[in-house]
Amino acid sequence: MIRFDSDYIEGCHPAILARMAETNMEQTVGYGCDPHCDRARKLIQAACGRDDVDVHFLVGGTQANATVISSILKPYQGVVCSCTGHIGVHETGAIEHGGHKVLAIPGPDSKLSASAVEKLFQSHFNDPSWEHIVQPGMVYLSFSNELGLIYTLEELKAIKAVCEKWHAPLFIDGARLGYGLAAPGCDVTLQDIAQIADIFYIGGTKQGALFGEAVVIVNDALKKDFRYYIKQNGGMLAKGRLLGIQFETLFEDGLYMQLAKHADDMASLIREAFREKGYEFLTDSPTNQVFPILSMEKVAELQEKFGFETWQEVGDQMAVRFCTSWCTPVENVKALIEAI
Repeated sequence: MIRFDSDYIEGCHPAILARMAETNMEQTVGYGCDPHCDRARKLIQAACGRDDVDVHFLVGGTQANATVISSILKPYQGVVCSCTGHIGVHETGAIEHGGHKVLAIPGPDSKLSASAVEKLFQSHFNDPSWEHIVQPGMVYLSFSNELGLIYTLEELKAIKAVCEKWHAPLFIDGARLGYGLAAPGCDVTLQDIAQIADIFYIGGTKQGALFGEAVVIVNDALKKDFRYYIKQNGGMLAKGRLLGIQFETLFEDGLYMQLAKHADDMASLIREAFREKGYEFLTDSPTNQVFPILSMEKVAELQEKFGFETWQEVGDQMAVRFCTSWCTPVENVKALIEAI
């Protein structure tokens, strides 16, 4: 079975394993206060183009989302996101479990728009019963998003302008940030993200690390006491150097973006193979997620040899997802293309 189920079904880049083996018997202080975490922070700050951001390493994406959101919102506030946003549909109510409502709004292709966000804020604060309703307190979006789509620089700036108008921090979920930034046609850079977002994270779990995410805090008002929130939300690793070593390795010599480009290139080959055979797509994703619409018979046929996700029914057909990763072998892609 050749698997295209997700981008975290493999382990990690060999360079990370080698570095962990080399440093295995080192004695360092814990909880992210070690020299490896310190160096990883500096490498990420350099990649962001600014040395005034705080960088924290957390164990996973759900912990990162729950920690960031709980650290920002007041008890009567909620977080605005797309109706298909990861925090609303794929994290088992983690945000609600922490006491905050997810304020989901519809959007084309699961993307937020500045106009939709503006409308939500206006609707709340113009409501005569505003104090009886959960207040929108921050905005969440993912880059790339749940359907593999990315935002343009203009779209991000427009959303940011709305956030500033309503004094709501913008949080960008970067679980697949590299795959978005490396996508063909993307006009956004990591430096742009570090200028637009109030807080964001750089995904490791899905992009070559064994586990871990790097939360980057840009807005000074959000930095104080953040480590308390990490600990309270279960995101702090005692052997913190294991996270630092991974991001230290990923951000040396451009490895992080090299791995992201490989995944996007492999997805492009798969996408083009389906397109050449006349298949339609659920979304026009330029990243490492491909969503062709197949007949039920074709789904069953491909499932005999390949692992992939069935996504949603489209009439009497099924939209499915093929997901490439930082290490998808060309041979596996060629086998799928032959089957297509």
